[in-house]
Amino acid sequence: MWTFVLRRIAIMIPQLLLLSVLIFILAKMMPGDALTGQLASHPQMDARTLAEIREKLGLNDPFYVQYARWIGGLLHGDLGLSYIHQQPVTTLLGERIGNTVLLSACTLLFTYLLAVPLGIASGRWTDSWADKLIVGYSYVSFATPLFIFAVVMLFVFGFELGWFPTGGSVDIQVAKGSFGYYANKLHHLLLPSLSGALISTVGIIQYLRSEIVETKLKDFVKTARAKGIPETHIYWRHILRNSIIPIAAFLGYEITGLIGGSVFLESIFSYPGIGQLFLQSITQRDYSVVTALVMISGVAALLGTLLSDIILSLVDPRIRIERQ
Repeated sequence: MWTFVLRRIAIMIPQLLLLSVLIFILAKMMPGDALTGQLASHPQMDARTLAEIREKLGLNDPFYVQYARWIGGLLHGDLGLSYIHQQPVTTLLGERIGNTVLLSACTLLFTYLLAVPLGIASGRWTDSWADKLIVGYSYVSFATPLFIFAVVMLFVFGFELGWFPTGGSVDIQVAKGSFGYYANKLHHLLLPSLSGALISTVGIIQYLRSEIVETKLKDFVKTARAKGIPETHIYWRHILRNSIIPIAAFLGYEITGLIGGSVFLESIFSYPGIGQLFLQSITQRDYSVVTALVMISGVAALLGTLLSDIILSLVDPRIRIERQ
């Protein structure tokens, strides 16, 4: 097992190196830089002063020099300086990453709480009215873009009904650390996390339904029925037990998808996380923040894939043998 994990980690190293090169190249290809708009926002600053600042920050250095400086900083935990916010990127991310992790965790929790029961019901009672409703919901969920669904949810439950806040992560008047503070924070989390979960359930529902339908036709299930074992016992001890375990392998891929989805959720619901910061940094050309966030997302995607492979190898040891 450890050999399999170490081999996968070793494969990730060149992937991370290639990813860092691509991210840095794409960031440098962005039009202008964080100092481009300084003349418009600060009329008293002349072009010569701006050029001196750009030279001092090393923005005129050759590409390979800037890349070496950036990758060296990454290895030491230094993500650079945000030119717009005038503070280290690590400090800027530290203020927001907790909100994104909390939103992603809640979205993932609601996704599994909704998808697993629906997938089980759809697979057990195939072609029933419940199955048709669940499959219909899956098709609608698959065809609906997240940003459109989130806007509709915000309009209906936020503005029209007023059941949930329309922005922020917590009300500023609530005393931090109190019970009311955490209750208020949860209240702000519910609408964006439920919006993301209702769209994210389709993959798990369809996969679980297919697994249950396929398992019901296998020989060991037919043998159990021939022995006179009660149908309920067959379903819970044989069919469901063999069908639901691989769903855990979806966890890593779900984490990867949530990182991308948080950009839309945080922007639409004005939730102060790294997704909202990512869009702001792109429009402001704060490429030190952009490169850091894309790199973090890439690392999270690779770690999510590694987590899925580990879970799959625990469930089915043949995977470790086939990949050796």
